[in-house]
Amino acid sequence: MASTQWTDICALEDILPDTGVCALLGKRQVAIFRFGSGSDVYALSNFDPIGKAFVLARGIVGDKAGIPKVASPLFKQNFDLRTGQCLDDPEICVPRFEARVRGGRVELLCESSAA
Repeated sequence: MASTQWTDICALEDILPDTGVCALLGKRQVAIFRFGSGSDVYALSNFDPIGKAFVLARGIVGDKAGIPKVASPLFKQNFDLRTGQCLDDPEICVPRFEARVRGGRVELLCESSAA
């Protein structure tokens, strides 16, 4: 039986505005992005499906026509931080994770399975 719970990752201040960091969520690499200088945070898989490498946390954070996005550091494809959808190729999407800031701490929603 699977359940979901919020997992503490880091302090919001540990992520500079308009940058990303990588964290392990179980065995998955998750790229966590702070959009702007406020407390807007987003989380995507760190795996770039085009470059075939775990690099999205090192991408360039910004916006494209008002959409918060990250550009892969390898081939510069843009991914919507809200959905994981590639803005340059509609057939490509990376997994996204629920993220929030609570008490100045960044948390991700993850599934845990009860044994």
